[in-house]
Order: sequence, then C-alpha cells, then structure tokens
Amino acid sequence: MSTADVVLVERRRHVTTLTINRPEVFNALDQEVLGALHREVLAAAADPSTRVVVLTGCGEKAFSAGADLKELQGMGADRAHEVMCRGQQVLREIERAGVPVIAAVNGVALGGGFELVLACTFPVLSTRASLGLPEAGLGLIPGYGGTQRLPRVVGQQVAAHLMLTGARLDAERAHRLGLTPVPPVAPEELTATATALADRVAAQGPTAVRSILAALEAGRDATLDAGLQLETGLAALAVAGAESDEGIAAFLERRAPAFTDPDTAGEEPQ
Repeated sequence: MSTADVVLVERRRHVTTLTINRPEVFNALDQEVLGALHREVLAAAADPSTRVVVLTGCGEKAFSAGADLKELQGMGADRAHEVMCRGQQVLREIERAGVPVIAAVNGVALGGGFELVLACTFPVLSTRASLGLPEAGLGLIPGYGGTQRLPRVVGQQVAAHLMLTGARLDAERAHRLGLTPVPPVAPEELTATATALADRVAAQGPTAVRSILAALEAGRDATLDAGLQLETGLAALAVAGAESDEGIAAFLERRAPAFTDPDTAGEEPQ
C-alpha cells in the first residue's frame, strides 16, 4: 500500500476530509499513517481555500485502534523514544494547525486513536464509538499526549481512573464528561452531521476562525491577563479588517456574508 493510500483525501469546497485507510488492522497508526496525516494536515492548513478538516477512519468498526503494536514489539528504548516524540509532534501539529480539525469518530478510538481525537479541535461521536486508553494493561503508558490532554478535559481523577483501569467510555458518557460538545448520533448520520458542522464552521469568517484558534492555543497555559492581552490584539485586528466589514454589512443588510479566503496561505494571526 502506498503512502497515498493509507490516508484518503477528499476536498469539497472549503472542507478537506482525511480518512485513515487501514480497516484490516482497525486503522492502526503506524509511522506511515502518522507521516501521511502530518503532511495532509499541514497542507490543508497552508491552503487558504481550506477552512475545515474532517478526520475519520475507514469502515464501520474503528476510527483508530491505536498505535500499531507489531511496530512497537521488541523496540529498544532509544528507538521507542524517537517514535513517541514523532507521534507527539504529529498530534501537536494537528492540535495547532490553524484550521479546525473535526474528528468524526465512527467506532473504537483506543490508545493512540483516542489521543488523536483529543488533539482535534472537537469530535463528533457515533453511538457506536468507544474510547479508552488501555495501555497499562499491556505494560505500556499513553505516549502520544494522553496523560496530558485527557486530564485537561475531564479532570485529574477521571483521567487517572480511565488510564489506570483501562475502562472504556461509550459515546453517551464521553458527551456527559465534556469530551464532545455534540450529542452522539446514529452511525448512519455521522458523516452528514460532521459535514454539516464543518460547513457551518467554514461559513464563518476564515480569518476570525484562525484567530480564535490562535487565542485558544496561546491561552491554554497562559495567565488570564496574558490571554486577555492576546485576545485584545486579535480582536482589534478583526475589527479593523476587511472581513468584519463584510460580516457587519451582511448582518445589517440581512443577508449571508460572502467571506473571501485569506490572501496569504499558511499565514498565522499575530
């Protein structure tokens, strides 16, 4: 299977859909898949016409069952360190890509698959979705950011319980815990729901969306005062920009805004 085959790419207007295509191994994340995801997400972020990325898995059973254990078996500590650093780098780049990445979780998302979901802007879950970090039961620990991102979403105690017991979350409990803002949907409605959300986000001001993501990313570990200072600067640029001229005019004229793509590909809000 070529690199192009392990992640399928579909572009439709302002939305790029990436599908992990290894259904025979439940869309496990080997180094080839991670490399392909990295390239495609960065390419989408650098493309001014792409406003949203949807990330999903091929088939009905799995979003991704996690890291490819055959690839890890017998690996020495030095090589394992390289692999973990690479996985963390890829997920970090997805997390701060500059465009929203919506995970459409169609089945199991375990280990690295769950960590991939946590790195996305937000997920949409099928009622068939099942999420967990079962590494401890294999004598391993989460290595693609799970020990750091999960507590930030569900709190320290819930995260500890999930990782120490290997317990799985069904879609309803994941929604109750705040892992997804969207109520779970029937499997046959997942694609349509994720697409509708992507289209709704894509209809917003693209520079405004990127600025919101920049503020969220920078403010994650900043003090409140530092975060507010950043927000003020970004908000002032938005007020003075051509995008807000169109948005406000459209509101006053009771019509849908016609936002144009940013002029500079890959340019991040300052």
